[in-house]
Amino acid sequence: MKKTEERLLYQGDWLRMKEIVLANASGDPIRWEMVERRASRTTLAIHAILQPSQRHLLIRQFRPPIGGWILTFPAGVAESEDIAAEAVRELKEETGYLGRVMEISPRLKVNAAIMNENSYLVSMEVDETDPDNANPRQALDPAEEIQVHLVETDRIREFLLRQQACGTEIGSGLWYLFGYNHLREGKIK
Repeated sequence: MKKTEERLLYQGDWLRMKEIVLANASGDPIRWEMVERRASRTTLAIHAILQPSQRHLLIRQFRPPIGGWILTFPAGVAESEDIAAEAVRELKEETGYLGRVMEISPRLKVNAAIMNENSYLVSMEVDETDPDNANPRQALDPAEEIQVHLVETDRIREFLLRQQACGTEIGSGLWYLFGYNHLREGKIK
């Protein structure tokens, strides 16, 4: 398919909605609606593990589009091209913890059906013995409501299900990583 046309449908403070027209192999026009961020098109999610306890750092955040709470990884929009520095900044802002980047995924696409956004999964380690992590304090934006949860690996699946039973949604990344028993146990069923 080849893009032949693009039209702006809506532009807000943070997002744009566009209609793109593509020509398929037969030359027929295909219309598609998409969303894009006005500023950075790079996001990141952080999988942080506290050391030495091996607890995973999860957040419960209020999200206006779903009108409620969701459990997920700390995440954010990158303000620069330095993904490692952005991950350290986002983790500190959302959770109060200072972490060290262990690994950065290759560039990923999260919802290619409606967006062209680059995303990275950043693996981080948080040293619980570091005095900077003794009393973590969030630095949230006024629009953010975030609760921090520290959960042991063998309790995450049940934690997610308990939270969902109480009305909290589950982020897909958490379920992909921790929800499926056969994946956690290294078996295909």
